[in-house]
Amino acid sequence: MTHFSDLLLDVARVRKDFPILDREVHGKPLVYLDNAATSQTPRQVIEVFDHYYSQMNANIHRGLHTLADEATAAFEGTRETVRAFLNAASAREIVFTRGTTEAINLVAQSWGRANLGPGDEVLISQLEHHSNIVPWQLLAAERGFTIKVIPVDERGALDQDAYRDLIGERTRLVAVNHVSNALGTINPVAEMARVAHQHDALILVDGAQAAPHEPIDVQAIGADFYAFSGHKVYGPTGAGVLYGREALLEAMPPWQGGGEMIATVSFETPTTFAAIPHKFEAGTPAIAEVIALGRAIEWVNSIGLEHISAWEHRLLEHATESVAAVDGLRVLGTAPDKAGVLSFVVDGVHSQDIGLLIDQLGVAIRTGHHCAQPLLAQFGVDATCRASFAAYNTPEEVDVLVESLQRVISMLR
Repeated sequence: MTHFSDLLLDVARVRKDFPILDREVHGKPLVYLDNAATSQTPRQVIEVFDHYYSQMNANIHRGLHTLADEATAAFEGTRETVRAFLNAASAREIVFTRGTTEAINLVAQSWGRANLGPGDEVLISQLEHHSNIVPWQLLAAERGFTIKVIPVDERGALDQDAYRDLIGERTRLVAVNHVSNALGTINPVAEMARVAHQHDALILVDGAQAAPHEPIDVQAIGADFYAFSGHKVYGPTGAGVLYGREALLEAMPPWQGGGEMIATVSFETPTTFAAIPHKFEAGTPAIAEVIALGRAIEWVNSIGLEHISAWEHRLLEHATESVAAVDGLRVLGTAPDKAGVLSFVVDGVHSQDIGLLIDQLGVAIRTGHHCAQPLLAQFGVDATCRASFAAYNTPEEVDVLVESLQRVISMLR
C-alpha cells in the first residue's frame, strides 16, 4: 500500500493557501470533511474579488472604456482556461452558468424541450443527484416522454448489463453523473457514452463531483454535454460551466431572453440571437465569480489533479480501514472505483445526531439524504453521514474523525 510520504503532494504547503483552515470551531481546530458539498477556497481565489472590485469593476462586452475591456478580457480568459481544463475543442463550447444545476436545466429546457416528446425515452441512473432527476421529471410531465432508471447493485455501482438492456431505439438521452456525490462511485462514463452513441443517443454527464478530483477530457469521454460547479473545485459559489458540443449548441434554441444573448431585436422582424456561447448567457453574468473560477482552476493545475487524486484516494483508503473499528458502523458504497467520499450509517444512532455532536468536536461532515433520496431508499435508509476529502485534508484529520466518532457514538448509545 502506498504511504502518504511517497505521494507527490505537499499537504502542509497546500494548507497554507486556505485561511479558513486556521480557525477553530467550538474551541477545537476545524477538521473540514464536507468537500462534496463545497470545497474551501484558497487565498489566491479570495484575492480575485478584492482586485476585481477595487481595480476593474465594469459590465463586460460592448463597453469601449478601459475597465470594461479589462473585465471582458479576464472573463473571457476564464473561458479559455475552462476549455483547456476540460480539453474541449473550442472555447465556443463553454457556457457559463450559476452551477451544475442550472447547466442541466439549460439542457433540459433548451435541447430537451426542442427534441423530446411522446415515445421518446431518457435514461437516468439510481445514483443521480436530484438536479439530474427533477429537471427531467418536470419536462417529462409536460412533453410526455418516458424516464427509465439504470439500477445500482449492492456495492453502489451501476448495473452496466441493465444499462445495455434498457437503452434502445427510443432512447434520446442518457443523463448520468461521473461521480456519485452520495457514495463516491466513479461511473465508466466513456464506455457509457460509447454505448449511447451506438444507439444514436446523446449523453449528458454531471461532473460536479469529478472535476475537483480527476483530470477531465470531454473529447476522450465522448460527452455531448458535461457540467460542473465552481464551488466544488476550490472556486466561488454562483459560477459553473456547461460544456456542449458545438453542433448541438448551434442547433439549440435560447433558454433565457434578455441582454447579451441577442444579435438584433425588432418589433417588425424576428429577433435574432448571438452566436454561441453568448446565446445562452442572457443578462449580466457573475463576472467576478467567473474570473475567480478561472483562478481556482489555475490553482488546481498548479498542484496537479493527478497528485490530488492520488492523495485523496489514499485518504479514502485510510478512512475506510479506520472506521472498520467503529462498532456498528456500516459503509454504504463499496464500488471498486471510488472517489474520496465515505458514506456510512451507525446501528441504533441517527445520522443527524452524529453530525450535530461531532461538530462540537470541530469536525464538519454532512448528514442527510445528500439530494439522493431514490439512491438512499434503495439501501433502506433515509440519511447517512458523509465524510468527503480534498487536497488539504490530512491523515491526522482522518484519525480525529474516527476518534470523534467513537466518542460521539458512545454518548448516543
